[in-house]
Amino acid sequence: MGAAPDYQIFAGCAEVAGGLLLIVPRTTTLGALISLASMIQVFVLDMTYDVPAKLLALHNFLLACFLLAPEVPRLVRFLLLNRATAPSTQVQLFRGVRANRIALAAQIIFGLWFVGSSFQDSWSYWNAHGGGRPLPPLYGIWEVKQMSIDEQPRPPLLTDSTRWRRAIFDHPSRNCAGQYTQQRYTQASLCMAFQRLDDSLAPYGASVNLSDKTIALTQSNDKNWTANFTFQRPAEDQLILNGRMDNHQVHMELQLTDRNKFPLVSRGFHWTMEAPFGRN
Repeated sequence: MGAAPDYQIFAGCAEVAGGLLLIVPRTTTLGALISLASMIQVFVLDMTYDVPAKLLALHNFLLACFLLAPEVPRLVRFLLLNRATAPSTQVQLFRGVRANRIALAAQIIFGLWFVGSSFQDSWSYWNAHGGGRPLPPLYGIWEVKQMSIDEQPRPPLLTDSTRWRRAIFDHPSRNCAGQYTQQRYTQASLCMAFQRLDDSLAPYGASVNLSDKTIALTQSNDKNWTANFTFQRPAEDQLILNGRMDNHQVHMELQLTDRNKFPLVSRGFHWTMEAPFGRN
């Protein structure tokens, strides 16, 4: 969903709208219907893309079904049988009018508190782990234009498994050589991977010292393994790495890839197309 931010925002607004409508009893049925449709979409997406939140989406789906269960006869008559239906009859919690009003006010206050708390948690997560977090140093995809090992030039031959095609600097993650932690990370901690000519990846944990212009690499499966580089950045889109890795002297000259030129980002919107985009 993150590949299409507009759709991501639309889906999020649908989930929030359904939740807000559940706060007021009179709009519970509408909120449950919106939540049901939204959770079906989320659950199918989680299942087909193997997203970890499958059980949460399933539980929310079942809760929406639970809220709609008393309204099923009315919905069937109106939507399927095209017949008139009576208004919803909701059993009051208390006999007294004043007590029911107090209960309604308490429910609305609790709902608004819950919305505010969820917003605060989501905002904090967005700034710590989402799109609002600061970019780590050297962030991006760097094409290896020239590379030499032990002062021997290594042309980009597909048969050379030691020649890198790209160097990728990214945010810390669980898949980054075991370097991810649930705590806030500094900009000096990041994920780094070399991409071989066959497009396979060699991931590392990385620590970048901007003042000394050094990069230290680590591996999760070998605590004693390290590689150290010094870097120079003659221009914003140019990077030069020099250092030792696997007991070899390595020199690389890299060019930053412009992510805004990727078709997924730059294609834009089209009402009509003569042929499907992405056709082989």
